[in-house]
Amino acid sequence: MNSPLAHLLVRWLVLALGVVIATHLIPGIHCSDVGALIAVVVLLSFFNAILRPILVLFTLPFIIVTMGLGIVVINAILFLFVGRLVDGFTVTGFWPAVGGSLVLSATNFVVSAVPRSTAARRGGRPPGPPRSGGDVIDI
Repeated sequence: MNSPLAHLLVRWLVLALGVVIATHLIPGIHCSDVGALIAVVVLLSFFNAILRPILVLFTLPFIIVTMGLGIVVINAILFLFVGRLVDGFTVTGFWPAVGGSLVLSATNFVVSAVPRSTAARRGGRPPGPPRSGGDVIDI
């Protein structure tokens, strides 16, 4: 899966799976239909790519002082913001947004760990930068 489009679609499917799991596990998060789910996935992807790095940059001292818990707050705010923007997707408050963002993070972590564990069982290594000492010239 070297194609950027295929990589993007897999990330969107994982995000959609996380949103569906969050709607079933967290009281206060509801998604009415597939159209709303698609809109949520696209907006969350956009916000994570554009707004999240800017928010992390501006709140870096807060994130350092709270030892990373500020990232959870940023993710919850973005989740809550998407709940306000998309018709058919409701997030009733801040704490359901925190729960939903934690479910999304856990889903993303578990699904992204699968290729690493299967590569380790096959005796290979997960995709990533090549190790030094191989056929790569380091300058």
